[in-house]
Amino acid sequence: MRIAVISDIHDNVWKLSPVLAFVHDTDALVCLGDLCSPFVVHQLGREYARPIHVVFGNNDGDLFRIAANARGYEHLKLDGEFWSGEFGGRRVAAHHFDNIARPLAASGDWDALFFGHNHRFHIGQAGRTLLVNPGPVMGAAFAANGAREDVPSSFAIYDSATNTAAGYQVLADGTVAPW
Repeated sequence: MRIAVISDIHDNVWKLSPVLAFVHDTDALVCLGDLCSPFVVHQLGREYARPIHVVFGNNDGDLFRIAANARGYEHLKLDGEFWSGEFGGRRVAAHHFDNIARPLAASGDWDALFFGHNHRFHIGQAGRTLLVNPGPVMGAAFAANGAREDVPSSFAIYDSATNTAAGYQVLADGTVAPW
């Protein structure tokens, strides 16, 4: 199975559209939080027709309206702060926060663990567990002092057959290129 992995949208619907168009033929989508506004749920539900799992981040401020909007899409599931399941026989987990996901991965309980939050693209290993941080759809990162840094708008596609992931960037013109 091929699974699209996205995180940290932060209302950037302009970058989200090319991501969803590019991943339309994947088997499922996992969103790692920070949608921000409830209207982003409509874009996910309308532009991606296959199963969607959403875990909450620290910038999903109106959970009541996010949940209300999600009820309109049978294929979109809100999974709280943590999700664990199987894709193609692989045990996979998802959490927004990198500082929680990394210790979870170290347990060795999962084949792959997806996380976001720090707005830094990363694919690596923690023991036997593949770590996938797709980076921010938003296209920015923030230092502890609040300074903004432009980083690529990015996402990943996980392949359960090989337990590997590949990264992609949304370029300024809206096209998608390999990381």
